[in-house]
Amino acid sequence: MTTAIDRAALTGAPFAEQPLAPVTATLRAMFGTSTELPGLAPDLLVDNPSGWQPTTLLTNDRLDTLLDGAARRWHAEPHAAAALAWKAYTYWLALPAVLGWASARRVPLLRASDVLMHFDDPRPLVTLGMRADIEVAVLPSDPLAVGGLPQIRVVADEAALLAALRTTLLDEHLTPLLDAIHRRVRLGKRTLMGSLSSGIAYAVLRSADVLPGSSAETIDTLLTTLGVADLIELVPGPAGKLDVQRKTCCLAFTLPEAKVCQGCCIK
Repeated sequence: MTTAIDRAALTGAPFAEQPLAPVTATLRAMFGTSTELPGLAPDLLVDNPSGWQPTTLLTNDRLDTLLDGAARRWHAEPHAAAALAWKAYTYWLALPAVLGWASARRVPLLRASDVLMHFDDPRPLVTLGMRADIEVAVLPSDPLAVGGLPQIRVVADEAALLAALRTTLLDEHLTPLLDAIHRRVRLGKRTLMGSLSSGIAYAVLRSADVLPGSSAETIDTLLTTLGVADLIELVPGPAGKLDVQRKTCCLAFTLPEAKVCQGCCIK
């Protein structure tokens, strides 16, 4: 049986010197590994950026690479390819920030300039990683707050920590990408943000056994912070566990081999 990861243990030695150790520990508990996840760099950080590019380029010339890759992978029309590309991208992008906040109140600040990508691995649509010196926001009570590491940003309280998560993940990263997608295809913001909302909820539920606190409260806090709490509902699932009911669709049902995802609003 999987046991909950204790937050105090995660933020104590030796984790005090490893800002993202709580995130990689949670990933190992979720997937059995943090080094072989299709979609993320091994243990999240990119020590050698050769061959990687900043995700800022997705608002320019590399957006075609992402969208064309989705169209080929799923044999999708442009609007469906964009919706599915966004769904995959936002899930893997948000995962470290979501798990960092939920497990230990440590938030890697996922500005587009500090997130790297490559398209060399054919298994995922895109592989994401973080610069080795990416800034991590923590609370004053975290051992990292007095450790003197240059990439640590100490914020006043939990409200400030959540504000930093929103500003860097949404305002400085995903909103410019969403605007760039809108310039290419006609696709509603609500459709895209619904996938962000459901992806975050699924991430928390899939790691519920190893995260402290109430999954429902964690999900509500994160989704409210990002302004997407109205796009999903948590409903009773198998064996009494919570499940996600979407209020928007990722358009997978439009594929040549139509798919209806678990929790889809289309029945």
